[in-house]
Amino acid sequence: MTYQRPFGLLLAIGLIFGGLYGAPAVAQNGPLRIEITEGVIEPLPFAVPNFVAENGAAGEYAANIARVIASDLAGTGLFREIPASAHIGRVDSFDAPIAYADWKAINTQALVTGAVSASGDRIVVKFRLFDIFSGQQMGEGLQFAGTTQSWRRMAHKVADAVYSRITGEGGYFDTRVVFVSESGPKNERAKRLAVMDYDGANVQFLTDSRSIVLAPRFSPTGDRILYTSYQSGFPKIYLMDVASVQARALSDQPGTMTFAPRFAPNGRTVLFSLEQGGNSDLYSVDTSGGGLTRLTNAPSIETAPDYSPDGSQIVFESDRSGTQQIYVMGAGGGEPRRISNGPGRYSTPVWSPRGDLIAFTKQHQGRFHIGVMRVDGSEERLLTASFLDEGPTWSPNGRVIMFTRETSGAAGQSSLYSVDITGRNLKPVGSNGAASDPSWSPLLP
Repeated sequence: MTYQRPFGLLLAIGLIFGGLYGAPAVAQNGPLRIEITEGVIEPLPFAVPNFVAENGAAGEYAANIARVIASDLAGTGLFREIPASAHIGRVDSFDAPIAYADWKAINTQALVTGAVSASGDRIVVKFRLFDIFSGQQMGEGLQFAGTTQSWRRMAHKVADAVYSRITGEGGYFDTRVVFVSESGPKNERAKRLAVMDYDGANVQFLTDSRSIVLAPRFSPTGDRILYTSYQSGFPKIYLMDVASVQARALSDQPGTMTFAPRFAPNGRTVLFSLEQGGNSDLYSVDTSGGGLTRLTNAPSIETAPDYSPDGSQIVFESDRSGTQQIYVMGAGGGEPRRISNGPGRYSTPVWSPRGDLIAFTKQHQGRFHIGVMRVDGSEERLLTASFLDEGPTWSPNGRVIMFTRETSGAAGQSSLYSVDITGRNLKPVGSNGAASDPSWSPLLP
């Protein structure tokens, strides 16, 4: 079945994503086509010739930037790169007219051209995007400036702009992921906080391995991180400033253990679990450390809370029904309602940034799954299945989920994977070693 749409909002991608569980949208007239057969997308052919180096200092960056842009787009599974060996046309000048016939001859549908200039420690990257079959430029050209050390960020910004113009969706390439880096044997695993680009590049360590750390979570602005540490000998929540890598304990309540923290959308309130006397309930606290508020009071384990994007509701896991299930309640507490209804146990629910779905971990019949459901619990869909998949985190556009996958056996280790919300494009995310507990940042400023 073929769906056609003008390049401006080509994708039946948006159609599939937007109507994830329903029938595809009706066909549109237009020059570009995406083949959709039972939910399978025929990737859009695109080309990214090496960017033009506008001065000698830019030479080492021009080709690398083009390669990162191509990798970003191809990595979504929605685009297919036409390799340089197949190119007929050449782009030797940023302002030269496009030889549309040459690119059409090799079935290119989207063409990205660009140029790079560098002076001292500064770099400027500019690009243009062309719809080859209609013979038109898509939108105005843009440029991004930064330091030479941030050249990969410049490439991600271009890829985000291209992705957004084609799909009509926000991008997610210029982002970072905080995670737990793991090393050592399975029975003596050392864990420390680390942060990396969304694609696994530029790994930086934030803590040493002297204390176990768990469940890091980015703030809504990406400048702070919440996490759980055993630095004091038992679980306690810490708040870290990313720029200075300085951390402090948050809400130190004697005789309790605090864990599973999450920021509210306002960035000032933290939601978490507090264990005391063998029972855990949900609490919220101001990031200044004051204003502790109890949100649940039940003889059961309440944990893994997360706010809805508008801050009005909280989703969490609880065993109040006898097994781990997912519940939703108002942000100020109150009687929760159970939304998970399938067989098995549910945990680690996370609200989509778009507000339309909740991702979760599910254990059933000896297998672990990452899944999504509507916020009322309907239309559950399992995206993965393995020995152990857990801990989903959303890309800022709500279209991709990253999670932890652990292999079985004595030598098994954890690593990071991603999958889109249709269940397509499952792939590992490099992090230079074993890794777990990812948390995706918002788009960087």
